[in-house]
Amino acid sequence: IDRLASEGMFFTHFYAAQPISSASRAGLITGCYPNRVGISGALMPQGRIGVAPNEETLPEMLKTRGYSCGMVGKWHLGHLYPFLPLQQGFDEYLGLPYSNDMWPFHPQPGHPYRALPLYDNERVVEYNPTVNQMTTRITKRATEFINKHKDEPFLLYVPYTQPHVPLGVSDKFKGKSGEGLYADVIMEIDWSVGEIMKTLKENGLDDNTLVLFTSDNGPWLSYGNHGGSTGGLREGKGTTFEGGQRVPFIARMPGRIPEGKVSDQFLSALDITPT
Repeated sequence: IDRLASEGMFFTHFYAAQPISSASRAGLITGCYPNRVGISGALMPQGRIGVAPNEETLPEMLKTRGYSCGMVGKWHLGHLYPFLPLQQGFDEYLGLPYSNDMWPFHPQPGHPYRALPLYDNERVVEYNPTVNQMTTRITKRATEFINKHKDEPFLLYVPYTQPHVPLGVSDKFKGKSGEGLYADVIMEIDWSVGEIMKTLKENGLDDNTLVLFTSDNGPWLSYGNHGGSTGGLREGKGTTFEGGQRVPFIARMPGRIPEGKVSDQFLSALDITPT
């Protein structure tokens, strides 16, 4: 991830659309204020709403330009049929319909969560997938999508299920950081970004692909050392203080975006789709 920043631009004043998952992602994928499209907060598995089918999403827009659109990871924009990724413009999908903590093993007494489904396109292929393997599985499917669509324009959206609690890391990174489980998880995500970038390069797409890297909100501070750090900003996830919405943002495209630059220009996730 550091290399990604050094080869592109790192923005220090980039803001998520809202400081919580579903609303933030709704803003990113539509370019609209989340509340205007009916999404506020985080959607629950017992909920009945999602991004309305009549809203134009980024993949729907790109499909009209001949793009193939794939998504791998956490969706969280509606788990019922009209709202799932394949109904919102994506051609391929592997991932979770909502957060990985919305499952039977949640520590809260009397929680409402049932078995957590893992979707492959429109079919549930597994329930309660092993947390430790999700980053590796996401990476494998993401690189397969690139290899499959290397000869055509494509959009690949990869919202990792980690580092959202419950944390999980594969054996190849367990204990490797020497700084605890959260750092191990970040190391595996770092490796995953590297695998995706390597796949682009192997397919001759390295200089012709816009790569964006960011987060949907700040750290969940109530989870302590499983929640991450704001780097000194006030508060975190769930608040509209800086620590809740101001997140890292990297943009890389050699020859189009200057390398090794740091910008304090104000930008928002709402800018991505219209841009």
